[in-house]
Amino acid sequence: MPVILTFGDSNTHGSPPMTDRMTYERYDAATRWPQVMARALGWDLVEEGLPGRTAQFPDPCMDGMMDGAPALRQALQSHGPLDALTIMLGTNDVKTRFGASPETVMGGVACLLDLATGIELQTRHGGFKILLICPPPVVETGILAPDFWGAAAKSQALAPLYADLAASRGVGFLDAGQVISVSPVDGVHFSAESHARLGQAVAESVRRL
Repeated sequence: MPVILTFGDSNTHGSPPMTDRMTYERYDAATRWPQVMARALGWDLVEEGLPGRTAQFPDPCMDGMMDGAPALRQALQSHGPLDALTIMLGTNDVKTRFGASPETVMGGVACLLDLATGIELQTRHGGFKILLICPPPVVETGILAPDFWGAAAKSQALAPLYADLAASRGVGFLDAGQVISVSPVDGVHFSAESHARLGQAVAESVRRL
């Protein structure tokens, strides 16, 4: 059976919209979009979603371990052989504390694609396909608004940059913002209904790889 690895942040992990910062919650396997996708495909799934993960910043405010590049290398060395990989990152990179432009965020994602498409890891797995997913734009609302002050405009600029990047690297692309929107509760995370829609959309995109 084919195997797919989903690499991302809290929205790949399955964190629901937040109303406080102290309560840890996670959607169950029936709800999370990677699980929805895997069931639609009939594939085995490896979930690698970490709340707070970025494409490129260690983030000293979150233990300094959120940089996606070493984590992706470890994930690709830990699991396999893989047939496909999805990457959905960038939401946390537009946080105010990083001061990153949309182009800088895209550059961090480019590093992840260069790592995943490189000879070493492609050879390790016997070759695998990649789907780059641009997360839907954030909204500056709810308890996370201070973290994402000024981030809405930056995140709205990401999709065309990601699309061009995917084309330059010869990988698949999905603009999640054309399928779902973030929850108005916290402006960052997805509702259960959005997880269901995104899972089906990702499954269809994977089939086209």
